[in-house]
Amino acid sequence: MVRVTFITASGERVTAEAAPHTRLLEVAQNAGMPLEGTCEGQMACSTCHVVLPPDWFARLPAASDDEEDMLDLAAGVTRTSRLSCQILLDAALDGIEVRIPGESRDMQRR
Repeated sequence: MVRVTFITASGERVTAEAAPHTRLLEVAQNAGMPLEGTCEGQMACSTCHVVLPPDWFARLPAASDDEEDMLDLAAGVTRTSRLSCQILLDAALDGIEVRIPGESRDMQRR
């Protein structure tokens, strides 16, 4: 199992576990995080935008040009922003911390 700690916009820490090869977006949604993932991982939106601490960001493969283009549309984007639908968890990411931006919203949770 891969452990993930989500840090909400209010600073609450929520820990979740997932099997390797699970997309971070799925783990976040299962943990109740407000990430919509409207395009279901097709990189046609930025509703699953998350921010990682620099050390965790550096462990990820580089974002594709398509992902960078979608991040340009995200609210509150930072240098260490990524789309959670593009992060595939593996043993090397066990213990990863992910911040949910304050601008995130999930239209499905109205």
